[in-house]
Amino acid sequence: MKTLIYLLVLSPFFLCAQEEEVNILPEEIQIRTAVLPLPEEQKSGAMVYGYDESGQLVVLREGSNNMVCVGDNPYRKGISSSCYSVKLEPFMARGRELNTLGKSQEERNEIRGKEIESGALMMPREPSMLYVFFGKEEDYDTATGALLNGKFRYVIYTPFATTESTGLPDKPHAPGMPWLMDPGTHRAHIMVGPFN
Repeated sequence: MKTLIYLLVLSPFFLCAQEEEVNILPEEIQIRTAVLPLPEEQKSGAMVYGYDESGQLVVLREGSNNMVCVGDNPYRKGISSSCYSVKLEPFMARGRELNTLGKSQEERNEIRGKEIESGALMMPREPSMLYVFFGKEEDYDTATGALLNGKFRYVIYTPFATTESTGLPDKPHAPGMPWLMDPGTHRAHIMVGPFN
């Protein structure tokens, strides 16, 4: 389950080297897709990351509200966009930086954990939201940026929360129920969905 979550939440951030040529969509379409996870009233003001013609992750639009979105990674199968609280940006940006240095997920977790503990990396202490919207490539319209039959996953980062402090289980016992992943760590977060 952890591997699946990391792929869903983090896959938009990382490029995957492939020999085949990928289609980088126009910025306007990338932005429309990137903000799909957000409530309607938050979409127009979100900062958006996407991909330039060389396939590099870049800022496509500066933001005016408290949300940051990362569009679909054209180097990965399926369609997935993620949006999160701007308070999580230092944590997410550091993860992307460590990934470009070739660090594994385990190494990224360990390095960021030590940096948070030392105060070198800021992680919000209050709950911070991350939205994910994902689906199949065959359900994606490259002309409009719309994704049919997509599913939502909601992630609420609650650093160092435990099952005892929240009353949440550390695994779901019913479809779509909230549960606490990575309890007691800087990565602790409440998972909700997807709903089938």
